[in-house]
Formats: sequence, structure tokens, C-alpha cells
Amino acid sequence: MISTAKHATDGHVWGALIFATNNAEQLTGAKEQAHSDLPNLTQRLGKVFPFKHFEILGQHRQDIFREYESWVVPSRDLFMKIDSKGPADKDGVNLHLQVWREQQVLVKSDAVLRKDSPLFIGGPPWKDGRLIFVLFLERK
Repeated sequence: MISTAKHATDGHVWGALIFATNNAEQLTGAKEQAHSDLPNLTQRLGKVFPFKHFEILGQHRQDIFREYESWVVPSRDLFMKIDSKGPADKDGVNLHLQVWREQQVLVKSDAVLRKDSPLFIGGPPWKDGRLIFVLFLERK
């Protein structure tokens, strides 16, 4: 029997997999658009990572479940496991994050995610650049 019960959530996130490069010829031509609440995402990424070109390869929206793991899967190759550790000050959420590539954990970290402060996680090298994971709290 499939349960139709709603699980309690601590928020809702948008996650994106970004390709960053200095070589415009390496861009894939992906047409994904940044989240409407992050109009200056490229400029913000450029302040953190030493690249000129940023391209969203995939994106995914996901509830952060209380007491259950959540998965943000913007691509089939790189994805993030999220475990909520409960509310944080300033309307944030305490999270335990794991970035996975296939069956391997690349990064484990604890973080506080807040509405106006997206989290940028540098991923592995790819093509002539680097993959970056962006996590943004849409709502609590």
C-alpha cells in the first residue's frame, strides 16, 4: 500500500548544477534559466569562482523533509542528499549536505541555508572548467 500522508517539511529548495569555464567554446548550449529570485546569479558566481562563463546544466526543486532524507537531482551524474537538522536563527534551516557523483560522496558538510543567501559548492573539474552546485531556499 502506498502512503498518501504528507510528511512535515522544513522548507523548499531549488538546486542547480552549473558549468563554469573561461572557454566559451566549451559551453554546452543548455537553455536552463536561473531562478527568478536570483537574477544576478552569474555575477554572484563570478565573485566566488574564477570563471567568465556560467551555464545551468540542470535544476530541481525539492521539499526538505523533517526526519527524512531529501534529494536534489539536477542531473543524473551529480546530485545532493539533504538531511534537515531543524530550524536555524534568522529564518534559516540547519542542513547536513552530501554531494554525490554516481555512488561516491564527493563532499559532506553542515550548513545553514537562508532565504536570501544561496549556497555555492565547488564540484569536480569537468571539460575545460568546473561543476558548481547551487542550493537556494525558496521558502520555509
